[in-house]
Amino acid sequence: MCGIYGFKSQLFSQIEQKNILTKMGKILYHRGPDDSGEFINQNLAMGMRRLSIIDVKKGKQPIYSNDKNLIIVFNGEIYNYKEIRRSLEKKGYKFRTNTDTEVIVNLYQDKGLKCLDELNGMFSFAIYDINKDEVFIARDRFGIKPLYYSFQNNEFIFSSELKGITQYPNVELIINLKSLDLYLTMESIPAPLTIYKNIFKLEQGCYLLLRKNKLKIEKWYSLNYQPKFKSLSIDGYIEKLDYLIDNSVKLRTISDVPLGAFLSGGIDSSLICYYLSRNVKKVNTFSIGFEDNTFDESTYAEKTADFFNTNHHKKIFSPTDLIQSLPSIIDQMDEPFADASLLPTYLLSKFTREKVTVSLSGDGADEVFGGYPTYYARKLSNWIPKWSHKILQNAVDKLPVSDDNITFDFKAKTFMKHLDKHPDLRHIYWLGSFDYTQKRQVFGQKINQELFKKDYVQELIKSHMINCNTDQNWERSLWLDMRFYLQDNMLTKVDRASMMNSLEARVPFLDHRIVEYVARIPSRLKYKGSISKYILKKVASNHLPNKIINRKKKGFGIPIAKWIKNDLRGVFEDTFLNNTSSHEYFNSRALEKLLMDHLSNKKDNRKQLWTLFIFMNWHQTHSKKHPLENQ
Repeated sequence: MCGIYGFKSQLFSQIEQKNILTKMGKILYHRGPDDSGEFINQNLAMGMRRLSIIDVKKGKQPIYSNDKNLIIVFNGEIYNYKEIRRSLEKKGYKFRTNTDTEVIVNLYQDKGLKCLDELNGMFSFAIYDINKDEVFIARDRFGIKPLYYSFQNNEFIFSSELKGITQYPNVELIINLKSLDLYLTMESIPAPLTIYKNIFKLEQGCYLLLRKNKLKIEKWYSLNYQPKFKSLSIDGYIEKLDYLIDNSVKLRTISDVPLGAFLSGGIDSSLICYYLSRNVKKVNTFSIGFEDNTFDESTYAEKTADFFNTNHHKKIFSPTDLIQSLPSIIDQMDEPFADASLLPTYLLSKFTREKVTVSLSGDGADEVFGGYPTYYARKLSNWIPKWSHKILQNAVDKLPVSDDNITFDFKAKTFMKHLDKHPDLRHIYWLGSFDYTQKRQVFGQKINQELFKKDYVQELIKSHMINCNTDQNWERSLWLDMRFYLQDNMLTKVDRASMMNSLEARVPFLDHRIVEYVARIPSRLKYKGSISKYILKKVASNHLPNKIINRKKKGFGIPIAKWIKNDLRGVFEDTFLNNTSSHEYFNSRALEKLLMDHLSNKKDNRKQLWTLFIFMNWHQTHSKKHPLENQ
């Protein structure tokens, strides 16, 4: 696992290029504290920070291809690299290392762009063709590993994290108001956008080719949900999935450094633990807990660890522990990110890194198998007649406000609030924070004028749903989550939280063979009636106790609603009532009302308040330029 970075420019001497690379590498040190390497010629400079996982001694990057014409920097892991290497060796390719990095660059020499189809893993890499003076950059199928880039005035810059690009001289950091608008709803900024104009994310399953100062971006991978399988019995699906998950976990045990697994006690992480225990003698598992019982999962994790006889490590955190970590996390955020589970994921990664360098995670299963309650909500909404919407809305509005985790009143109010919207758009609002009307109210007059009061979320969803290749009602939401929520929220969270602590996190459920197979299983076997992840639970029934399989979904949250009223009250009052640095974006009266309604228990505004809180604190730490300058 690494951090990669580089640039292509004619403006600097090689000494200046080296100095710039040094700055970029220094700010990405956390992604690879074990080693560094760089390549510089008159046309290109690129470097990497290395977290040594495979071939610790000889795997230094950059690495040349057999013909010495191609050179690569690579972030990620290729789990089938040994198989590919054997195939290349039969063709006469020689290898100096035992790394997957060297396999990629030689596979590219052998097959060009088609090399991507053979890679099973998580990756973003940059290959420079010295003779042609071309840069080729690719990102994995589902966006597990990040890649940012900027191309302005014939200067091209790339980096594993946005902060690497900010180290390049004279990069303009002007906030993109469209990105801010999308963030307030989606709680993250969807690729290819970033919070800044002229800096972008390479999307999942895409590659980038820079040739003769012309940038070309193409999609090399798309997930197909059609045609559905028809011939297999449910036992056939179970048998095939059992094999695929087992093999995926086995491949992800490849490591020359200590390895473990996150364990929450839910079905996803428990299944990973089961398969891992089949391939590793004594599994190290890790969980954290919280003093608030409605958010604590640690007892479930302990029971699972006992069941599999793992070497389990547990730590309980107080509100003070989480709150004290917040300034450090915001300081390391490249752009606003409002999923509050980033905090416990960060603390879990920090705790895990004390014992191991690699950890397996159950992330991705909800998006692949259909685990979120919003999918059932979409199914349920089809049965509610329009004439009853207002009656039901009035009823749920009278429910008392609760600060606990995912309570009935929270789900009912969220469900009813967006019931009148298009099903695809409704799904995004169910998961997110602000709807269109709320954003218009909270934005200041100048920002509303600049945004022309467009519905950017609706435009985004419409433009992408053209490519949706399933006509199954609720499965369209699954498709949306694979495109947006998985890439821009879940995987971003896991990558940043783990790499802030120099920990490699692997996600076996996102082996593309599993994802592709499950996509084509009939949708009725993924979310059967009101039973989420039905086919995965059938697989688990052969390996896990029923109390784990049928355990109510809890989520990896923190008690934000309570904190705002207690531990964080002073901080929130200062941010919302006195922080003028970002009030230029917002209507101060609307900010005050959001906070006061929450503090007085009139409304549960936890999501909206947290989303704004993160942006305003990020802005105070990072922003250097007003969005309306140089328009």
